[in-house]
Amino acid sequence: MPEKAAYDELPDGVLVAGPDGRVVALNPAAERLLGTTSDAALGRDFREVLLLTDSQGRDWWTCTDPYGGLRSRTRQPEAQLTLDTGGELLVTASYVRGPDRELARLVVALRDTHARERIERSRANLVSTVAHELRSPLTSVKGFTATLLAKWERFTDEQKKVMLQTVNADADRVTRLITELLDVSRIDAGRLEMRKQVVDLPAAVEKAVAGHVAAGEKRSRFHVHASGELPEMWVDPDKFQQVVGNLVENALRHGEGIVTVTVGPADVDGEAGAVVTVSDEGDGIPEAVASRVFNRFWRGGDRRGGTGLGLYIVKGLVEAHGGSVSVGPGPAGGAEFRFVLPAGTPAFLIE
Repeated sequence: MPEKAAYDELPDGVLVAGPDGRVVALNPAAERLLGTTSDAALGRDFREVLLLTDSQGRDWWTCTDPYGGLRSRTRQPEAQLTLDTGGELLVTASYVRGPDRELARLVVALRDTHARERIERSRANLVSTVAHELRSPLTSVKGFTATLLAKWERFTDEQKKVMLQTVNADADRVTRLITELLDVSRIDAGRLEMRKQVVDLPAAVEKAVAGHVAAGEKRSRFHVHASGELPEMWVDPDKFQQVVGNLVENALRHGEGIVTVTVGPADVDGEAGAVVTVSDEGDGIPEAVASRVFNRFWRGGDRRGGTGLGLYIVKGLVEAHGGSVSVGPGPAGGAEFRFVLPAGTPAFLIE
């Protein structure tokens, strides 16, 4: 049937009823969602084929009355409804009217709720993570600040210094969390701004490592090695350091022993580029979960702190440069993260 064939390749389910309310088309996606066949549905009243109730248990077709009511209606907004079998669907409807404004064709689009539920769970996880990560530093900031204001004269200068250092560190923690959330938002929306320039990658790696040393890590725990002649690398220096910094922080948090960072030339899809590896001497990452480490909220089995967004941001920033990132076993038995970047092109040469 031509009417049915027009909807067969659509990913969403579609049911079409004619002017008499009888089904004239049911595409394969709708067959799967409804657990029926087009042969069994064609010619039947659409309300018998598609029994729907709203959140209050009311019959949806009685409430919307497609073939009655106002003739000015052209569509029905999306609603989450329940089938008679207990399953839930996202349902929209379009009212195709003739010159006399009578309903000539009712087109109902059906979509399962799994994708929407995954998005909502992801949002709920994000809210939960933010609330959890913000609560501790903000409580600390509030507590120490209130104590200092109320009892300033009772503390020695050294005690005041320790309390203010704690407040400063917790404020930095909140700032980092907000920065991560902004990065995730930009990555998801595809709105990362790249400010590429020629960057000395080994020097940039040393700078990223120096940041961790300044934060209290021993310099002896790091080994940085550069090999081979690198091409002229056009990258965003801030984002490159963020990638290296996140990978080093992950190695420090979840790994053990020496953290080794190497930089060298690489072939990226037939073009010149660079490869950077960050490895540790810990237990490594089981192969079964290696494919999930770049997902949002992954924190590893030990869950030693962190938001679980660092590696997700790494993947987004590397791919924004046209590169790729992977993880596998390291030479010392721990985990090794490896990312490659093409040499890149200056923005003013891109047509």
